[in-house]
Formats: sequence, C-alpha cells, structure tokens
Amino acid sequence: MISYLEFEKPIAALEARIAELRETAQSGQLDITAEIRRLEGKSAELLAATYRSLTPWQKTQVARHPSRPQFRDYVTRAFTGFMPLGGDRKFGEDAAIIGGFAELDGRAIMLIGHEKGNDTQSRIRHNFGMGKPEGYRKAIRLMELASRFGLPVVTLVDTSGAFPGIEAEERGQAEAIARSTEACLALGVPMVAAIVGEGGSGGAVALASAERVLMLEHAVYSVISPEGCASILWRTAEKAPEAAEAMKVTAQDLLGLGVIDRIVPEPVGGAHRDPAGTAAALGKAIGEELRTLAGKPPETLRQMRAERFLQIGA
Repeated sequence: MISYLEFEKPIAALEARIAELRETAQSGQLDITAEIRRLEGKSAELLAATYRSLTPWQKTQVARHPSRPQFRDYVTRAFTGFMPLGGDRKFGEDAAIIGGFAELDGRAIMLIGHEKGNDTQSRIRHNFGMGKPEGYRKAIRLMELASRFGLPVVTLVDTSGAFPGIEAEERGQAEAIARSTEACLALGVPMVAAIVGEGGSGGAVALASAERVLMLEHAVYSVISPEGCASILWRTAEKAPEAAEAMKVTAQDLLGLGVIDRIVPEPVGGAHRDPAGTAAALGKAIGEELRTLAGKPPETLRQMRAERFLQIGA
C-alpha cells in the first residue's frame, strides 16, 4: 500500500474513489467500467503533472519516502552474486554501511552503500543509514581490497548524514570520513557513485568522491539538511522549504552546477512506486558509465576525480 505525501493528497483522494468504485463493480450490480477507466486516466495525468513540477522541498520529501528502495533492494534487483564483507578490523561492524563483492552485467565489482532499513526494527538496526566511524573504515578497507584485485567500485549513497553521536566522535568520526574521501580520490580503479535518496553532508561525500557521480531524478544532495540550514539562518526549521530552494539540492540544479554528471530518470510518481523499474534504470546507467571508464590507467582516473572537484564552482 502506497504511503502518500502531503502534496499528494489530491492523488490519494482520487485513487481512494477508484478503489471504492472497483469494490462496487465487483458486486456485479452496476457496470461502471467506463467511469473507472476515466478516473484512472485522470489519476495518471494528475500524478504525472504533480511530479513534473515538484519544488525542491517536495523532492526532499520524495527522497525520504519510507517506501523508497534501499541498498538491499538495489542489490537484489540490479546486481547479482552479492557477497557481503563485514567489519573494519579495528572496532566492529556497522550495519548502516554495507559492502561486498557483486556482479553487474557479468562484471565483478565492489559494491558499497548506505542502508536505512524499511521498517522500524530494521531502521534501528541500520541506524537509519547514518554511518559510524567503523562503517567508513570498513568502506576504506573494501575500496583498498577492490584496488588490489582491479575491481571497479560502485557506491549507492542514501544518508541524512554521518552519525553525530558522542561515541562516534570518540572513535574519530571526522577522521574516518576524511580518510574515506581520500580513499575514493586515491583509487586506481574506476569508481561510479549514485545518489539514490538523500546525499547528506560529509557522510555522503565520503562515499561519493568518484570520477562519475549519478543521481536519481528525485534524489537530493546537500552539505546540510534544509531543516538544519533553516535552523541556522532563520532560527526555525519551519523555513525548510525556503532553505531547500536556496540551497539547490535537486539533481536538476546540481547537474547545471557541475556537481553531478548524470540524472537517472525515475518512474512516474517516484522510485517507491516502481522499485524494479528504478533498479533496472540505475543498473543500466551504472553499467554504461563503467564501460566508458574501463581500461583507463590509474593516474588518468585520479586526475579525472581531481579535475571534476576542482572545477565545481569555478
């Protein structure tokens, strides 16, 4: 069952009416097939029109939708042969960041990404996708392993930010994020990053400092959340919609600014309405990018990363 966002209330009302008519039609007393089809067409048109004109704040809400596909959804739908690898060899295992060997189009890769979970219990277990130092150190270990075996690295980014708790700071959160970013930039193998939901602050950059950065159509990517920005500038989180507009958090804005390289279209109504279609489109886009990077020398790849980040804002 679809969970509707605030701005989708007209769509929800129309689809509720369609559901009522379908129940009536099942009784066999009235033939209302034509009316149901008319309303279904109207609903589809309204959904398409709504998602064509989303504001940055509405896109932020879509990127956070509770039913939006997570890392494990993409693993099962876009990749094959996933073999998870755990632990940072220093402290412990972090369930917010998952990684391991996988295959894409028959090619072995190292796949790493954030996992938020899809219900209350799993979200708590995965810490809502907010990585701790051991998670980023695990990512570093896996990237170094990929480089050793000559495997391209693919990352799926979806986090509101790295975990801000005291215990994370005690274990060197800032240092772990910095070293993870450094590990991305130093890789001698191709790296493709995809922002599939929220790309929040350094917690996202630590897994997204690649030579090719993709974003799903309704994903967002920013240095701070709109609520956090509004709380600083206006002393109230109620100004989050204005902050999202000013911050240029959408894929469309970031493509124009050169922060990302490609937008991957989502099904009409967002990724949560068709996870399989979204995963197929994302897998195809990542595969295409990896093919363009195949065979490039390590120094060329490092130079590509350096240049793309130095050119941002130039």
